[in-house]
Amino acid sequence: METIASGAETAAPAELPDIGGRIARVRRTRRVRWTLAGILLAGAVTAALATTGPPRAALAAIGQMRWTFLPALLLLSVLHFVCSAVALRAASGLPIPLYQTTLTQFTAAAANRVTPGGLGAVAVNTRYLVCRGLPLPRAAVTVAAVQVAGVPADLLLLGAVLGLGGGNGRLLDALGRHTAHAAGLVPPVPLLIGAALLLPAAALGGRRALRSEAVGRAAAGVTDLCRRPRDLGVVLAGSAATTFVLGLAFALSAFAVPGTGVGPGDVLALVAAYLVGAAAGSAVPSPGGVGSTEAALVAALAALGIAAGPALHAVLLFRAVTFWAPVPVGLLTCRTLRR
Repeated sequence: METIASGAETAAPAELPDIGGRIARVRRTRRVRWTLAGILLAGAVTAALATTGPPRAALAAIGQMRWTFLPALLLLSVLHFVCSAVALRAASGLPIPLYQTTLTQFTAAAANRVTPGGLGAVAVNTRYLVCRGLPLPRAAVTVAAVQVAGVPADLLLLGAVLGLGGGNGRLLDALGRHTAHAAGLVPPVPLLIGAALLLPAAALGGRRALRSEAVGRAAAGVTDLCRRPRDLGVVLAGSAATTFVLGLAFALSAFAVPGTGVGPGDVLALVAAYLVGAAAGSAVPSPGGVGSTEAALVAALAALGIAAGPALHAVLLFRAVTFWAPVPVGLLTCRTLRR
């Protein structure tokens, strides 16, 4: 009896994996069925709405787009990740492979879609440099130095584009009018009282921030990078090229929409519009700048005299190719980098 009982006890656990496998298969089957049902329902709703109202106009606009620009848009989207990888390699000072560093930028872009202020990209790039042999403090300092170096690089790029006639004065005139209009809406007395109360607090907070360990590490990283002039030049050039390539992609997106009425002679104006709009959109700390960036870019195109409808179509095309399309690629490259 003891032998039979012990045999039964050992046989029972052997059946558990089979039962668990059946349950898992049933759950997978249900998930597949619900997914297919959801896709069919979404398709039916889309087909029903596509015949009336704004969805029909949106589909008509998509059908009229010049899709011959799409391959160039995809190429520029990939190229801007390559430029970002070049800047990171130069800042690290290590002979890390460009291919895997570029894949890391796709993963960083996917992480940025759910984190504000570029924190996802900072975490991914820091982890990548640590896996490449850099100590964690130095890796964090390197990524921070790249972020800091991107600010003067973008400012120099904006100055060069505007100096070459980008915007033909229309963009700056529109910004001046909007700034004057916004300033006229604010009562002067409450503004002065608020400034008197907030400026001392801001000065105190800024002083504490400058003495913080994070700012000290970033300053040390920039100082170390300045001691390597060649690498510093590559970092600045790579950061500026990253932004400039996105500006070109923005211009191509405007070319792809017939209603914008722009041509090759408006490339610099469109690049300037992207630089100003992207800077304004990034001022709002939302995940990936979703919403604020689109609104700022549409406003920048409107400042160039482009109608609201075509401007919105151009911005949505640009964001779909350069912002959302790399997300699935980043998820796949994440698995590849982990292996």
